[in-house]
Amino acid sequence: MVTFDDVEIGHLIGVSKTPVGGRANWPSLRSKRGHVEAHAEFAGAEGSEFKVVLRRSSYNPLAFSVVLMVRVPGSNRWFRLRRYNGNNHEHANLIEGNRICDFHIHTATERYQRRGMREDGYAEATDRFSDYDVAVRCLVKDATLELPTAGDPSQLGLFSGGN
Repeated sequence: MVTFDDVEIGHLIGVSKTPVGGRANWPSLRSKRGHVEAHAEFAGAEGSEFKVVLRRSSYNPLAFSVVLMVRVPGSNRWFRLRRYNGNNHEHANLIEGNRICDFHIHTATERYQRRGMREDGYAEATDRFSDYDVAVRCLVKDATLELPTAGDPSQLGLFSGGN
């Protein structure tokens, strides 16, 4: 079942998003088996609920994933809209039949959903980032994320790669 078409996906990525809760409620990166991870929730300008998930390997700086998700209305399911990945692995676009061995950005597509594949199974190589911190900045810009105190870079916390 197709949840979102390509126009809706583009709109959801671009809609303005504000953080849910105050600065004190923002999580720090926490250690999990071999990586650190953090989650933050955002409210969309039109009532949509969004979550950002940040993961970074504790051992390999090129192994990271920066993910933007939206809650599917009327459910507990989170739909992956965008995913910014390091170049520690090869990605295969199954429909197109090509492989990417570089930093890459996954974007949800209607085409992959219709075939019963992961909604964000399609990816494109990018030269916009070459490390975790810049990938996070790309997501903040692309997803129109409002940070708690954008005028004070020391308050970026979760989004600066720090704790």
